[in-house]
Amino acid sequence: MTINQINNLAVATEPAQNDPGSNDPGSNNSGSNNSGRNNSGADSPGPINPGRAFSKRAIAIAAIVTVCAAGSIASGLHSRLAAETRLRASAQVSAIPYVDVVSPKASADADEIALPGSTSAFNDTPIYARTSGYVKHWYVDIGARIRKGQLLATIETPELDQQLQQARADLENAEANLQLATTTAARWQHLLETDSVSHQETDQAVSDLHSKQALVNSSKANVERLEQLQAFESVTAPFDGVVTARNTDIGALVQAGDNSGPKELFHLAAIQTLRVYVAVPEIYAAFVKNGEQAKLTLDALPGETLTGTVVRNADAIDATSRTLNVELDVPNPAGRLLPGAYAFVHLRVPPHPGSVTIPSNALLFRAEGLRAGVVRNGHVELTPISIGQDYGSTVEVISGLSARDTVIVNPSDSLANGAAVQLVAKSAGGGRQ
Repeated sequence: MTINQINNLAVATEPAQNDPGSNDPGSNNSGSNNSGRNNSGADSPGPINPGRAFSKRAIAIAAIVTVCAAGSIASGLHSRLAAETRLRASAQVSAIPYVDVVSPKASADADEIALPGSTSAFNDTPIYARTSGYVKHWYVDIGARIRKGQLLATIETPELDQQLQQARADLENAEANLQLATTTAARWQHLLETDSVSHQETDQAVSDLHSKQALVNSSKANVERLEQLQAFESVTAPFDGVVTARNTDIGALVQAGDNSGPKELFHLAAIQTLRVYVAVPEIYAAFVKNGEQAKLTLDALPGETLTGTVVRNADAIDATSRTLNVELDVPNPAGRLLPGAYAFVHLRVPPHPGSVTIPSNALLFRAEGLRAGVVRNGHVELTPISIGQDYGSTVEVISGLSARDTVIVNPSDSLANGAAVQLVAKSAGGGRQ
């Protein structure tokens, strides 16, 4: 408000008797009561004082200025209090921490665990020589696919050949002696009928016959033994497979009865079907059933999934590793799988009824036990939980949570029960807003 506006307001508010032009000219013609009052010397006002009129105007101006100032001050205080209130409310809201949350996922009908295993040939056999001699020739090398009975190598055995000839000669001699003993015993028995010879002489002839028969049997057995050893001059494959090693060459000396241990000539593996051995932890051992199907994956065959059958298990927990040894058979007709490869066996494990899965980083390890931070009505509830299977990045919770809960991810160690929290808003791209 300007000074001129204040002056105009003060003038407008002055009493009417202070304005000379405010006296009504018709007042002199009033009745006798007014005339009598005007004629009274005590009630008649004196002439107007200009200083008094100015004083009243100043007082009015001061009062108006005071009221305006008080209003301005009140308005400023009100604005400041409102700002302080808003700031305090904003500070209180900002003091409430933001948390990332997830909803537990209900467990599927069956979960899957991946356990490391190793492949091995269905049959894996070293091939040794059963007779001593020199390698005359070998016919297969590493990587060769062979059939049962196929010739792998031949061995020269000159000493064995001579021993066999000698044994055959001994057999002929024994057979000749047996023939003579047979004739003699028959003659003595015939003479005994006429009492031409004594019983003692006849018994000696019969006993000699039996002795000669035993010598013939012994010679035959020796000949057959040497013939079997001679048959081992040809080294053949005991089953269909592939040669994985050759440790001999032409002219190499083979000592079948060497005290230092026989030397392996070849190594043969049957790979049409592979065995896969996997150590199943004790907590999963009850879920392994013979005859069930299982999936296999290999780093060497990315993107491919094979199928094997659980054929047997140890039916006992290893005391050292606390695992159950399980064998799976995997068909390998094309030979793409190699023995000794590293594989992952995926076994199906049924979940607990009513269980859910949450990220592993949602767990809180407290002195009173395992907890999970659940947000309910904007406040934290540290809920005790029990976990079942551990899948690495996630864990199975068998009690304490449901799929309708809101669980805090990466909770701070200082998170307290009942603390107020705010949920982080997610943008359409999944990031924070």
